[in-house]
Amino acid sequence: MTNHAVEYDHLLVRREGPVEYVALNRPDMRNAFNPVLVRSLREWAAAVSSSTAVRAVVLSGEGRTFCAGGDLAAMAATIDATRDDNVADAARLAGMFEALDTLPMPLISRVHGAALAGGIGLAAVSDIVVAAEDAVFALTEVKLGILPSVISPYVLAKIGRSAARELFLTGAKFGAARARDIGLVHAVVPAEALDAEVARYLNEILTAGPQAVRGAKSLIREVFGRPAAEVAHLTAETLATRRVSAEGQDGMRAFLEKRPPRWVRS
Repeated sequence: MTNHAVEYDHLLVRREGPVEYVALNRPDMRNAFNPVLVRSLREWAAAVSSSTAVRAVVLSGEGRTFCAGGDLAAMAATIDATRDDNVADAARLAGMFEALDTLPMPLISRVHGAALAGGIGLAAVSDIVVAAEDAVFALTEVKLGILPSVISPYVLAKIGRSAARELFLTGAKFGAARARDIGLVHAVVPAEALDAEVARYLNEILTAGPQAVRGAKSLIREVFGRPAAEVAHLTAETLATRRVSAEGQDGMRAFLEKRPPRWVRS
């Protein structure tokens, strides 16, 4: 049952229980980014980040395409803009991706049609990506004489240096199976099975401890790329804190007592 809805320009947002569904809503423009959509995504991310009721987010695109990257009219405007204006514009885009990347709850992207350029950036900042088997991907920036610069930290973290060397430099298209092989996508299914696969992931998330899931997402950010010895104290403290938390205590007791934990029963 839908019990919550908020309006944002170029976004369709609805909440069903603990899940927020967000759809890019520029279908005639293949859900390409323009300044309004960038601002709306950033504003939405700021709003949902403060909610403890939302336990997962599903990001999708209206129409035939997930996201085609930059809007042609918006890109045309950058040609005659000053360097300072271009820096400010790119910084706003970077801020949007950072806001999505740092959402405290899991972000699932439902990819169909195509994810190009910044559309791949959306997949890269997502925790889980489910793609239709006929979906097409490409980092097309070099074909326009520009670079996938703003999204590069997130894409590199997902696909690694070797795949980035090929795909950043060629701008070549690749399919969903290749996207899965390089770590950009986690599940590839027929288009008609997208919603069922997203629902499967949601079920896994919603049967896990809500605070534990948020903590696990935060832990990845804190630990990734650092030597084990450097984070040993942090990881020990984090585990101990979770063990003595009300949620951790209930979860462990529920397992030993062979009963559902409170967050599943509530």
